[in-house]
Amino acid sequence: MEEQAKPALLSAARLQDLLIRNAMVVVLLLVMAYFSYESARFATVANVRTILIAAAPFALVALGQTLVILTGGIDLSVGSVIAVSAMTAAKIVLGHPERLWLALGAAIAVGILCGLINGLLVSRLNVPPFVATLGMMTAASGAAFVIGDGAPINGLPAEFGRIANTRVLGFPAPVWVMLVGFAIVALVMHRTSFGLRVYAVGGNRTAAEVAGVNVRRTLTTVYVVSGALAGISGVILASRVISGPPTLGQGYELDAIAAVVIGGASLMGGRGTVWGTALGLLLIQTLNNGLDLLVVPAYWQQVIKGVLIAAAVAVDMWATKRRST
Repeated sequence: MEEQAKPALLSAARLQDLLIRNAMVVVLLLVMAYFSYESARFATVANVRTILIAAAPFALVALGQTLVILTGGIDLSVGSVIAVSAMTAAKIVLGHPERLWLALGAAIAVGILCGLINGLLVSRLNVPPFVATLGMMTAASGAAFVIGDGAPINGLPAEFGRIANTRVLGFPAPVWVMLVGFAIVALVMHRTSFGLRVYAVGGNRTAAEVAGVNVRRTLTTVYVVSGALAGISGVILASRVISGPPTLGQGYELDAIAAVVIGGASLMGGRGTVWGTALGLLLIQTLNNGLDLLVVPAYWQQVIKGVLIAAAVAVDMWATKRRST
């Protein structure tokens, strides 16, 4: 009898371990099951497409935030960088559709510049990431209003709208940009020396320096990448509405941080994955979509999302503690 009980106990232990290791996947599946039960429109191909389209520009910001958080930093400026990049692109292309590629390049360049300033402040002057990026958030937000003279830039050419609204194999181009972005960043983080350096800096900065890692360059690079991705996101968002609102991207920094942390990354740095961020992103977008389908008032949506996000992080922390014991 004891010998028969052992395989059963081992199977139960394996199942428990599997559930613990994939706690966030279980949470996501439960959320999806609930919305599917409550709304017949949720589990449809059209709605999946809607979720992916909504996630695309936000995903790029979350990817950049992942790299920054892995080094033990944080980037509060990405929402404002989205706005100033979008306003830059809109200003250049207004009345000049032939300047489309120039507008795209300028928007990305603005994002890179903002990220470079953040990176230099953090790596060279040892300004705390929270303070450095908070300052950039305020400055970039003000610059977005300056570019548009305090108002949105409207009347953009139809060619600008095609950036985000062109479909490839049934999906808008930004969805493919999102998928390719995740694949490239995941490859870089797990198959290149740069990825190893990012994890090393976040895990133990002093040890990384002793091991010969150029910590300053690594820190600067992750903020530059974060800024560049925010710039691309700004163009996508502005192209989607064919306009340049100076408040574009407002609040994206908090949702991006939430997606990264929900995905299992540590705010102390050194722990987290790109695919974990993808999971956190999918959970947030699923919540947004499902609550909208159930016609839940906006103020209750904030309460529900806040509670579920906190619960999801608590589950991940508990799972991590269980794995380490």
